[in-house]
Amino acid sequence: MRYYDTQTMMMNDQQIIGALAMDLKRVAMAKHEGSEKVADRFWQEVIKRKKDIVKIKLPNYLSNLYDSLENNQDKDSLLMYSVILQNYARK
Repeated sequence: MRYYDTQTMMMNDQQIIGALAMDLKRVAMAKHEGSEKVADRFWQEVIKRKKDIVKIKLPNYLSNLYDSLENNQDKDSLLMYSVILQNYARK
């Protein structure tokens, strides 16, 4: 069994959340530019990252955001979600 200290685990969690934030931003920007093919490709990455986040204990407001991701796919909501997640990851 491998030993991970709390700071290492927190860094990995922050990296995963930060990567999700960047993918959401890419989807929002691609939709804004009218490039649905690119937006769909990055949306697939968002779905993959969501599976990694299931293991992370999130604050309530992020859990609610996480749950509503797939229901709100308009570019403005996705951009807002990416900023919220990015701010959390930078703590």
